[in-house]
Amino acid sequence: MSLKFKAMFLAAGVSTLVLATSGIQAQPGQQSAGDHFVVQQTQGVPHVSLGGTVVPYKEVTLSAQLPGRVKFLAGIEGDIFREGDQLVELDDSELMAKRQAALAQLANADAQLRNAGVQFNRELWSPKSKSAMGGMGMPNLFDQMFTRPMEDVMGERDRDAERQADIYSSRTNIQQAQNTMIRVQAEIRAIDAKLRDAKSVAPFDGVIMKKFVEVGDTVQPGQPLLKYADVEYLQIVVDVPGRLRPGLSEGMMLRAELDVGDREIPVRVAQIFPMADAQRHTVTIKFDLPQGESAPGMYAKVLVPDFNAPTRANPVIPSSAIRYNGSLPGVYVVDEEGKPMLRLIRVGETLPGGYSTVLSGLQAGERVLRNPPLGISAGWTSPQR
Repeated sequence: MSLKFKAMFLAAGVSTLVLATSGIQAQPGQQSAGDHFVVQQTQGVPHVSLGGTVVPYKEVTLSAQLPGRVKFLAGIEGDIFREGDQLVELDDSELMAKRQAALAQLANADAQLRNAGVQFNRELWSPKSKSAMGGMGMPNLFDQMFTRPMEDVMGERDRDAERQADIYSSRTNIQQAQNTMIRVQAEIRAIDAKLRDAKSVAPFDGVIMKKFVEVGDTVQPGQPLLKYADVEYLQIVVDVPGRLRPGLSEGMMLRAELDVGDREIPVRVAQIFPMADAQRHTVTIKFDLPQGESAPGMYAKVLVPDFNAPTRANPVIPSSAIRYNGSLPGVYVVDEEGKPMLRLIRVGETLPGGYSTVLSGLQAGERVLRNPPLGISAGWTSPQR
């Protein structure tokens, strides 16, 4: 599924989720005259708030593949790059010298191959076994008419065998020259691979998250150079207890509370790791975040349903009805005579749509002021248990 959340889905789907989880239904008589709100009873699955960390959707650590000195760095933390842009380069002077030496060896091998081919053709058309032994004129004529026939008759020399040996030697020289060229070409390819490893390029569109080296530093193979990530799409990584794992499935929509702005946003279960941690007995789960809602490294809490816990029934009121006297939350309850009375409550979890659950202090059916004015005066009643 795509990571992009459509505005229509956020507007309609989340409100449906609120009514489904909180049990609040728009019924006639929910509000009485004025700004009164009739406390409703909600029944739903309890949720467990689990902390997690916002991480990029894709993140890599570029490391050195060969020893050398850092010659080039493309930028600093936060700089944006495109796929294929060069990020880091190591000094490749030694590799370039080795490549030039290998090219010279390749040229020598090519010359040896061409010379071996010429010698082979010469042996085919003018074999050395038939060459003159006595020079020119009469010595050569005497050698051809008397010496060679006598050697053949007496069995002291086999010129056909000599010719075959010379041809085989010429072919061997050709094969050796070809093998030398193949070896040198392989060395050049290995050097070219190291030259590519001396340069680190961006594997995808993203930003530099952290630098580990500076220009002039000497690095060894395996040493980290920089951390690079795609921050356009973000996820929350949460270690969920094993007992909560059966209640989650990929694509499931949940709610998350961001550390910045104290806001709630919808998140989607993107990935459930197949294996639990053997020591902590937790399962790592990733949740997709809407774009532009947070930043990597931030803290966030995800409300995970606990289907193993007993169902709770708590009153629900608008969050705007809650007023704080110091650190004590309270609401103004309207009595039978229509007078507001301040009552302390215990606030539970915050629900989407501007509602909050009440753990104690209120009962379903009571009336509270939805938006109590700042200068309101009221009597006092002790909290109901």
